[in-house]
Amino acid sequence: MALPLTLATSLTPAELELIATEQLIDIVPLFRSDRIRLISGTYGPFRPPTKTRVPLWFATNLKLKKKCRLVAPPWLSVEFLQEKLIQETSAEGFSVLPLRFVEIGKVLLDVASDDLHNSDKIRNLLKDLREARQAKSREGLRKLDHEMLELPHLCSMEINEIRPFFVKAMDVMGKIKADTIPEHLARVSQEME
Repeated sequence: MALPLTLATSLTPAELELIATEQLIDIVPLFRSDRIRLISGTYGPFRPPTKTRVPLWFATNLKLKKKCRLVAPPWLSVEFLQEKLIQETSAEGFSVLPLRFVEIGKVLLDVASDDLHNSDKIRNLLKDLREARQAKSREGLRKLDHEMLELPHLCSMEINEIRPFFVKAMDVMGKIKADTIPEHLARVSQEME
């Protein structure tokens, strides 16, 4: 989403993707190796066909070198996403999804779509789910009052998208509220006299 520079105080989608690549994911290595020590931790051993948990950035690097197959997280399946899409379109609140489902889904679909069953269907479901959730967050912003906004179960990308608008709106609403308080106090004091 393109934002004016005055509102572009949040992270970019690319930066959020980079943060999401720290999430651990299962892989099936296609090579043999002992444990590998990295700054972020020690991973392995790598013995095919045994699954190993590594950060997403490491998994994508190995995948691009054809050294592993990525194992999709349980939530990245057609059945799960269809169920969540039904919940999003029929229930009032947001359904519970992983915090970084948008970013992780995008990275996995970009790098390892051949490792995912029905990757095109998954891509479409993620897009539909995202659109349904964006419509709900826009509706939530319409109901904004000066004290709070309650939108539980938002993912990091959604929070990042509404943050600039929310901060600006809360600031304006706070100023309006501050301007009306003296008028209200004056009216109350006149009524008491």
